[in-house]
Amino acid sequence: MSKTPEELYKEREQRWNDTVALKEPDRVPLCPFVNFWPARYKGLSFKEAMFDHPRAANAFKETVLEFDWDMAPSMLPMFSGNVFKNLKLRILKVPGIDLPDNVNFQAVEIEHMKAEDYKEFFANPADFVIRKYLPSVFGIFEFLKTIPEINSFMGLGGVLTIPLTAVSPDFAQAMENLKKAGEALLQWMGVQMSYETEMKNLGYPIQVNAFAQSPFDVVSDYVRGMRGTMLDMYRNPEELKHLIRLIEPYQAQAAISMAKTYGNPRVFIPLHRGAGGFMNNDQFAEFYWPSLKKLLLDLVDAGLQPMPFFEGDYTPRLEFLKELPKGKIIAWMDKADIFKAKKEIGDRICLKGNIPASLFIAGTPTQMEEYCKKLIDEVGEGGGFMIDGALGIPDEAKPENVRTMTEVTKKYGVYRK
Repeated sequence: MSKTPEELYKEREQRWNDTVALKEPDRVPLCPFVNFWPARYKGLSFKEAMFDHPRAANAFKETVLEFDWDMAPSMLPMFSGNVFKNLKLRILKVPGIDLPDNVNFQAVEIEHMKAEDYKEFFANPADFVIRKYLPSVFGIFEFLKTIPEINSFMGLGGVLTIPLTAVSPDFAQAMENLKKAGEALLQWMGVQMSYETEMKNLGYPIQVNAFAQSPFDVVSDYVRGMRGTMLDMYRNPEELKHLIRLIEPYQAQAAISMAKTYGNPRVFIPLHRGAGGFMNNDQFAEFYWPSLKKLLLDLVDAGLQPMPFFEGDYTPRLEFLKELPKGKIIAWMDKADIFKAKKEIGDRICLKGNIPASLFIAGTPTQMEEYCKKLIDEVGEGGGFMIDGALGIPDEAKPENVRTMTEVTKKYGVYRK
C-alpha cells in the first residue's frame, strides 16, 4: 500500500530532524541544494528562469518529482530578474542583463564605504546610508547624493529643503522604477509560494526559506569590500569590530522573523570570508568567529536549525566548531576535509556535503558512485550526515551524475530496513 503525501511529508521531515539530532535515521537524507540546475535540466536558460517564474517553478517541480529527493529546493537563489533590472543593482551582475543568458550571477567588488568614512558613519548612520550607501548600491538612487544632510536637529529651514527632491525628474523616475521592482517582487513571491504549497501537498518539505549572513561577511560583501575589510583588520581593527557589533542583532532578528513567517525552522547561512586562506586562526578568533557564533546560538535559542555553508576550506576552523551545541546545527562543508571533520566534530554537529563540483561536471557515474559510497561508509557511519554537493548541484552538472548520486544514496545509504 502506497503512502499518502501527508505520510511522506512527515517521514521526510523526521529523516532530516533525526539526522540533525545525530540520531541514526532510516537512511541518509538526500536534500541537494541547487541554483539553476533544475531550470537548465528542463531546457530553460538562466535568463528565462529569472524572468519567466512559472516556467522555472514547473522545472523545479518536475525535477523534484523525477528524482524524488527528500526535500524540494527553494527557488530563492534565483530571485527575480525584473527586480534587479528596475533597481539597477550595482553589486551583482545578472544573467540576461549584465551577463550572457547562461552565465550565473557574479558579485561585483565595490568599496561602498571608504576607511576614512567610519567616523562619519558612526556619527550619523541614517544620513550616510541614505545619501551615500544607497546611491552606491542602487543606480536608481543616484539622485540621493544631492539631497541635504539628514540630521535630527537640522531645523525648519533644512527640513523644508527636502521636498525639493520630489520635483526632480530623477526622483520621479526612481519612484517609477521602485514601483515596478515592487510589482515584480510580488509576482515572483506569488509564484514561489504557489510552488512551495504544491510541493508540500505532494509530500515534499521545502529545504530552506530563511537565510542570514555572518556580520563580518555583511561588512565585506556590502560595505567595505573584501580588500577594504581585510586591510581594516590591520589598520582599523576597532572600527571594524564596532561595525560588526552593530550589525550582529539584525541578522538574527531578520532570520527568525523570516523562519516564523514561512513556518520553516531551517536557516541557510552562506559564509564567504572566514575560510582558511582569507585569515589565520588568530584573526578568525578575533574578527569572524564571535559574531558568527552569536548568530548561530541566537538562532538555536529561537528553536531554529542553522545551516551554515562553510565555503572554502574550513579544516583549520574545526576546533572552533566544537564550541557549538550538540545536535542543533547542520554544517554544510565545501572544501573542508569532511572525513577529518567526522572524527573531530561528528559527535556534535551534523555534516552535509561534500561531493566536489568537478565530479558532478567532469566525472563518470562510476566515479560518482565510488565517492558517494565512501561518504556514506565513513561520514555517514552512525548517522549525522546528509549527502550533497560541495557547492550543491552545480549548474553544469551532468544529469547522469546527479541520477547516480540519487540512486546510490537511496540504495546504499540505508541504515535499517
